[in-house]
Amino acid sequence: MEKLNEIGRSVLTSVQQFDFWWQLLALATALLLASLANQRLQALLEKQHVLDTGLRHLAVRSIQRLLWPLTALAVLIPAKIVFEMNTLPVQILEVAVPVLVALAVIRLVVYILRKAFNVSPLLKSSENALAGIIWFGVLLHLAGWLPGILAVLESLAMTVGETRISVLAVLKLILMIALAFTLAIWLAEFISRRVQRSAHISPSMQVGFAKFSKFLLITIAFLVALNAVGINLSSLAVFGGALGVGLGFGLQRIASNFISGFILVFDRSIKPGDIITVGDKFGWVEQLNARYVVVRNREGVDTLIPNENLITSEVINWSYADTNVRLIIKVQISYDDDPEQALALMLDCAKVSPRILTEPPPTVRLMEFADSGIELQLRVWIADMEKGTGEIRSDINLAIWRAFKANKITIPYPQRDLHIKSGWPPAPPITAKEE
Repeated sequence: MEKLNEIGRSVLTSVQQFDFWWQLLALATALLLASLANQRLQALLEKQHVLDTGLRHLAVRSIQRLLWPLTALAVLIPAKIVFEMNTLPVQILEVAVPVLVALAVIRLVVYILRKAFNVSPLLKSSENALAGIIWFGVLLHLAGWLPGILAVLESLAMTVGETRISVLAVLKLILMIALAFTLAIWLAEFISRRVQRSAHISPSMQVGFAKFSKFLLITIAFLVALNAVGINLSSLAVFGGALGVGLGFGLQRIASNFISGFILVFDRSIKPGDIITVGDKFGWVEQLNARYVVVRNREGVDTLIPNENLITSEVINWSYADTNVRLIIKVQISYDDDPEQALALMLDCAKVSPRILTEPPPTVRLMEFADSGIELQLRVWIADMEKGTGEIRSDINLAIWRAFKANKITIPYPQRDLHIKSGWPPAPPITAKEE
């Protein structure tokens, strides 16, 4: 606070001096040049139509967010040095420089957060909290309290074995882990998007590479954060042993699902977009995640199926090697009707839906002389199983009904013949009481 008061008194004294206006001129020049550079970059971006993807766009957008404060700093810092060499007052520049540095840091942090995570209320509140912390640090720096607070936090410490752990070290560790994790997740998402746009990599390998790169980058980020704050990595041996015991007793299902996810990816048995049936669940694969697979059905409901279930249970993959699927429509006609005429009519009904493929062509078969009538089958092929079969079955059945009705072909009811081998059983004798 004394430093702020001193700066305030110096500013009030310098207002009446001519040197004060040189500082304002330097500050105004820096802000004007920063604004002009920012406008120029905006015009270049609109002229070149830079897309929202790619490393080039990412670099340009990052420079765009940092250009205004960095340009101002590039003017103010040399001006401050010149003022100090000529023993001119620099009170305003001493306040402007840390403010611009804080503004650049806040813009960069917010941009990285929004690239690494989806925009949500939690992310927006985190951005506000980070901005408040940075501005609070700037205020402490200007007030001259920051070195003293850091010294107090460093003095609050405890010793665990041969390692001294202070409050300042813990705060640094949290900050480094948050920063490293954010950068790792952002880089993993960037790699994933680049891989997904590659036409030479299969969908399953795209998912596998994205998972592996994310896991590897997060692990490296964690180790780098620990090493940056001075924690000996050899001390993690105890933690590794405890983690192994935890996996053995309580986390084996989580580990099993995690490993099963990599197995599904690398053996390419299930890929995003595949149409599968697991038990009574039918749908197409939306996502392959580390712990579960997202399967969406025709009702728009997403089912989260653990990866372990897909490894240990029977799974029907309707599009594993070929997307073509054959449907069978069963119909019975009366024994009094002509089956050849009925087969020809059923074959014509296969043209009712545009989803039915012409190659392989539809076929009809007389399959069985059943109890109630002659069983016929119409067999058609489709290539879009994800749209379901109810629409096609309904269209074909309705067309067959109309064709049979127009040609007086009967679809029989279930019939049973009852044969009585002897007469009615004799009535029991009537007793005197019944009389």
